Formats: sequence, structure tokens, C-alpha cells
Amino acid sequence: MSSVLQLAKRFREVLLDGLWIANTNFKDQLSDVTWEQAVTKVGTLNTIAMLTFHIDYYIAGITPVFEGGNLEIKDRYSFDLPPIESQEHWEALLTKLWSDSEKFAVLLEKMPDSKLDEMFVDQKYGTYQRNIDGMIEHAYYHLGQITLIKKLLQKQ
Repeated sequence: MSSVLQLAKRFREVLLDGLWIANTNFKDQLSDVTWEQAVTKVGTLNTIAMLTFHIDYYIAGITPVFEGGNLEIKDRYSFDLPPIESQEHWEALLTKLWSDSEKFAVLLEKMPDSKLDEMFVDQKYGTYQRNIDGMIEHAYYHLGQITLIKKLLQKQ
């Protein structure tokens, strides 16, 4: 299996359908979260909705680069979640995350392996490989947070 196909598989595992590393994934963890739970604060932790938005912000923000476009996102906006005030708002955010994740994975699958060693946008960001690995690791990090927040919410 080519390197990009392996990366796309790893990306899908954490976001959409895998069980290998964490025995869960974003889609599995978020499937039974109501909008009220998604926006409930636990201490000083980010909400589940905020973490969901944050991960999608980066996925959607990097995708244009895969399509030959520019990197337009800014870290300072990565937690600027619009208000979630209904189940419909929450489900729209989830639908966007699933759609953006699948698009990211498909574009990754179409990338030649040789692209992985190329500079990603600017030398300060490193290579495509580094950024794709970083996206997967970043997703696992926040998946763990979401899983723990869900458990804390169940105890309330």
C-alpha cells in the first residue's frame, strides 16, 4: 500500500471509522452526543462542540492546499465556534466534519507519494508528511479529550 493510502486510512480511522489505536473514533464518540451535552462546560475544559469545531477548522483549512490553493486559516480563529443553539446546529457541525474529513481523505489518496516530502506552503510548516501526521496526531489528542469530557458529563 502506498504511503498516501496508508495516511488516508489512518486519518479515516481517527475521524470516521477506525478502532485500532483508541478503540473508537470521532464519529463513534459524537454519534450519541446531544447538542445540550455538546455545549455543556465541564470546569475550565473546552466543550465537545468547541473541540469538534476546532478539529474541523484545521481539516477544512488544510484541504484547499491539497487542491492547489492557499492556506488561509489562522490559529487564533480555530476556537471561534458560532453558537450551537439547537440539535440542528449541532448536527450541521457534525455533517460538516464528516464531509470535510472524507474530502480530506480522498484528496490525500489522490496525492502522489512524492508530494509527502515537499514543503507544505512555507518552510516553517515543514513537509506535507509532517502536516498530515500532525493532523492525525492532533485529532487523536482531541478525541481523547472528547472521550473524557463525555465521561465527566455522564457523572453530572
